[in-house]
Amino acid sequence: MVAYTFYQYDGRVRRYAEALAKHGYRVDVISLRWNVEEPEEEIIRGVHVFRIQGRVINEKGKLVYLRRLLQFFFHSMLFLMREQRKERYSVVHVHSVPDFEVFAAWYPKLTGSKILLDIHDIVPELYASKFNASNKSLAFRLLVVIERMATSFSHHVIAANHLWEKRLEQRSVKSSKLTTILNYPEASVFKRRGRNRDDRKFIALYPGTLSYHQGVDLAVRAFSLLKDKVPNVEFHIYGAGDQLVPLKSLIVELGLQTKVFLKEPLPPDQIIPAIENADLGIVPKRNEGFADEAFSTKILEFMILGVPVIVPNTTIDRYYFNDSVAKFFCANDERSLADAILLLIEQPQLRQALIRNADEFVKGYTWEANEAVYLNLVDSLVNRRRRPNDQE
Repeated sequence: MVAYTFYQYDGRVRRYAEALAKHGYRVDVISLRWNVEEPEEEIIRGVHVFRIQGRVINEKGKLVYLRRLLQFFFHSMLFLMREQRKERYSVVHVHSVPDFEVFAAWYPKLTGSKILLDIHDIVPELYASKFNASNKSLAFRLLVVIERMATSFSHHVIAANHLWEKRLEQRSVKSSKLTTILNYPEASVFKRRGRNRDDRKFIALYPGTLSYHQGVDLAVRAFSLLKDKVPNVEFHIYGAGDQLVPLKSLIVELGLQTKVFLKEPLPPDQIIPAIENADLGIVPKRNEGFADEAFSTKILEFMILGVPVIVPNTTIDRYYFNDSVAKFFCANDERSLADAILLLIEQPQLRQALIRNADEFVKGYTWEANEAVYLNLVDSLVNRRRRPNDQE
């Protein structure tokens, strides 16, 4: 596994790695280091994790962002070359962003490894959203070329949702070498442990990246419209990202210091109690370009933990969900979001109906229900036959 991510915070990468380890594979993960206190090398649940580069999420521009990606590219390439000489990897599973990271596996491919490219976020659209670029810009077109080269270089490609599967099939990769695997939560991990709050507050929660397209600022503005209508409501935000400082300023500007709280991101085993003890989950994502088609696994996590969720009427969310399992609001509209929050605060019976319907819906959207798709894919790449005791 090669991923420009913090392994302990990235549920998608962890699920893949741990599933393979349980399935009988030896798994190495090459990833980032969150802070200097983290060991550069350790074994977590049977997975050998190598943290080859530190990162602070404070990129102010394209060049800083690119420089850090390139540093990781060269560090990971050298790591793969060194380890491949010791013992050949059967598969190198590369996680994008960025797409060009897959070329760090040129030596393993040359010496017999199969290359699996996992496109978490579709890069040209992500770039356009992050840096306010046009789809007709030279940079966007160059990124599409890199996407085509990366998918051609790979033996198989994973898309993170069905909209992106269609996009990739149209412009970059044959359907025969393309599989869609959503970022499914693990039912065995996201288990309900029982709420233990009794403080008479109404707590709404957002856990995730603090980037512009996630729209957390819209949620903060929505709460400024509610602060006088619902005195006991609070909004807890768990996350990090380039919008952290602007969000702090916005909270002060709107006088929400006693209503909206910014907290450090937590790994899955620690964020679960926080989610379960929330009264409402909020996914305030914008519907502009990339965000309109980016699937948010937070929605499934809220559902599996029995928390009603408010989602925007983006193309991707309307593709997977309906009004019986989630409360929709008009994307980009803080007043519409405030109205949806107020409605669910005032109507506990509606919250319970959403929870009941989502309970049934989410059964088909867990990692356990879909794990075999990934394991069979890896097995097929290495022509591995299933043993009688292999688990699906």
